[in-house]
Amino acid sequence: MTLFRFTIPQMHAWRIMLLRLFGAQIGKNCHVYPRVLIWAPWNLVMKNHSCLANNVTCYSQALITIEEYAIVSQGAHLCAGTHDYNDPDFQLIALPITIGKKAWVCAEAFVGPGVEVAEGSVLGARAVTMKNLQPWKIYSGNPAVFVKDRVLREK
Repeated sequence: MTLFRFTIPQMHAWRIMLLRLFGAQIGKNCHVYPRVLIWAPWNLVMKNHSCLANNVTCYSQALITIEEYAIVSQGAHLCAGTHDYNDPDFQLIALPITIGKKAWVCAEAFVGPGVEVAEGSVLGARAVTMKNLQPWKIYSGNPAVFVKDRVLREK
């Protein structure tokens, strides 16, 4: 933790090397900031050019996949585990999360177990989703609801 947390923000390669030592699969040109919390690095897959900002929590009890060019902004929480509250033993339920290519999970948003944030979709700041999001749509609120289509401008 000391070798990770107390590094300057630009030391992405160093933090990625440490995560790989603990089993994370991380592609090229990824950004992982020093205040990211990753519960089980061996359950983290980051594709090329993806980003985990400061204070992101990856509660990776199941696989969490961040696809190419996806951004998870500061304070967001990706929670791949819950419990069966009807089970007297309160059994753990762990389900994978996927953040799709070019998707954006905005600041302090929450993504629940088993959710796919589809390609190009946006989950607005402090929004909460426990259901899959459709491609190239913008969602906001708690629970997250569709706001409008996302259309990228030409360069």
